Amino acid sequence: MRILVLGAGAIGGYFGARLVESGADVTFLVRPARAAVLARDGLVVHSARGDFRRPVRTLTAPDAPFDLVILSAKSYDMDSAIDAIRPAVGASTRVLPLLNGLAHLDALDDAFGSGRVLGGLCHISVTLEPDGAIRQFGALERLAFGDRTGAPVREDISNALRALGEHVVERPDVVDAMWDKFAFIAALAGGTCLMRDAVGAIVATADGAVLMTRLHDECRAVAAASGHAPGPEAVANARAILTAAGSPLKASMLRDLERGARTECEHILGDLRRRAAAFGLDVPLLSAALAHLRVYEAARAGGATTA
Repeated sequence: MRILVLGAGAIGGYFGARLVESGADVTFLVRPARAAVLARDGLVVHSARGDFRRPVRTLTAPDAPFDLVILSAKSYDMDSAIDAIRPAVGASTRVLPLLNGLAHLDALDDAFGSGRVLGGLCHISVTLEPDGAIRQFGALERLAFGDRTGAPVREDISNALRALGEHVVERPDVVDAMWDKFAFIAALAGGTCLMRDAVGAIVATADGAVLMTRLHDECRAVAAASGHAPGPEAVANARAILTAAGSPLKASMLRDLERGARTECEHILGDLRRRAAAFGLDVPLLSAALAHLRVYEAARAGGATTA
């Protein structure tokens, strides 16, 4: 089975490396500059699970369909990502997106048909370093995938992904799992970006834990109104992370903000805020976090804020 990974950045590069390590037939679709770095240095991953450094197969443009395409692009690059992988998507290809949020599913369904697009999510803290290496922070590493109809995923694809270990699971309720993470990551991103610091610094203040909890309440209220209320275990796990004393955890959105980069605020916070408005839900903390990031984005772009 042939697997194509779009990009060799933090998420795609990490899981692509682990697939190579498991013996899978993996090719990375990358831009010419990244291809040159990989040809020179190989793909490099620094991880508590074990470092990875070896040559990998790359393409700058696919010319034939693959069995599985793993997509981990930034949401604001979705149009160009779809164009890039289009030649690799055939009648039997399945596309596995590993983006936060949900809005990307509509774009992928429109491009390839909903039957070809799996649900997927991952929990891992990784970054692409200036030298092109990928670094994992901590030991958390989970990946879930599934057919969004609840049907079993094609056996060869399921086997290849689950060969990565017990932390990779096929879930018939993958859409519920994506909503669980959507509510959590919106609260984490909204809270850490609004306060411009890590979880531990926020909850060390008198009202910090209450702020993070109420922000998560707003986000999960939107999930519940959408028919995907997070279950007790998902809520408890999210609360534990969002209010952990001394935690150095920051959302990747805050790391983007700190280095002056573009953020995914519209894909995560903006989309959730629009869904809240459609249900008539009052989400003042989510709205404040979104306004904060829109001001940042407007200043960065030198333009007007988004309505």
